[in-house]
Amino acid sequence: MPDFPWAPGSATGIGSLPGTDVAEAQRIVFGELPDLPHLAELPARGPGADIIGRSAGFLVDLPVQLYAGRWQVAPRAGRDMRVTADLLERDLDQLTDQGDRYAGPLKVQSAGPWTLAASIDRPIGGRLLRDAGAVRDLTDSLAEGLRRHVDEVRKRLPRAEILLQLDEPSLPAVLAGRVPTESGLGAYRAVPGPDAATALRTIVEAVGVPVVAHCCAPAVPLQVFRDARAAAVALDLSLLKDLDPLGEALEAGLGLFAGAAPTVPTGRITGQQVAERVSTLWKRLAFAPARLPQQVVITPACGLAGATPDYARAVLTACREAARRLSEV
Repeated sequence: MPDFPWAPGSATGIGSLPGTDVAEAQRIVFGELPDLPHLAELPARGPGADIIGRSAGFLVDLPVQLYAGRWQVAPRAGRDMRVTADLLERDLDQLTDQGDRYAGPLKVQSAGPWTLAASIDRPIGGRLLRDAGAVRDLTDSLAEGLRRHVDEVRKRLPRAEILLQLDEPSLPAVLAGRVPTESGLGAYRAVPGPDAATALRTIVEAVGVPVVAHCCAPAVPLQVFRDARAAAVALDLSLLKDLDPLGEALEAGLGLFAGAAPTVPTGRITGQQVAERVSTLWKRLAFAPARLPQQVVITPACGLAGATPDYARAVLTACREAARRLSEV
């Protein structure tokens, strides 16, 4: 079994949290997730803090702007990009202030190239996904921007070991040819799995740190993520239908960020409940119990931007307690 870039018995968040106070959000992350904290994301702050705008801010020489409520490639960087950059700078400042003594794995996040291509419009209309050349340019731009982002975080927290999470909620639709055109009357062509993996691998090779491929949609494309050489996959356990592909991926050494804590309250949430959910899955996969705390990181099912502050904190607490329970078995 490979050495994983996190300590046994770790828990982390997917990224997003409720509210607009980044200082408080980052304090919660370091307090509740001491073994694998992450850079907090607060979409409630508005455009530029949302997953697409924030991630588009990493693009190099490919500015975007808001037009009619959608992100669109722009002729030059303008106010929207300045707002995006300012929000990220504030977040990094809080990460630096609160994590100045932190040593260990630390996760940052960005949307991946396929979700961006399915979400950003070309200047002349239609998504970037429509144009294979535009997707290649987007991928190369994102790869360079994320390399710079990782380097910036490393400079700010020199004792941290950076992990990059690529969020690809749109990838299953991209692969299946289910991304609707702007008219809503058709869909863009399906992208072959090998092509999807090649773009993701471009990012993996550029950043030079372990990459966690995250998809909390049904039909997680595990083979694409494996072919892209991701170190781990993050998924919502409640959406798993067929365990065989996951078992094969884990057997091959892929790490698992197990989304086991619901993002919507279903009653009081406890570490015991979350731990039992993960251990039940592990037993069904018939892996040795000793592998679980090494190979698996416990997470919420997806982002927590839509949760109440109290519930979001309770979810992170439950994930941490579940990881501790599972490491003591």
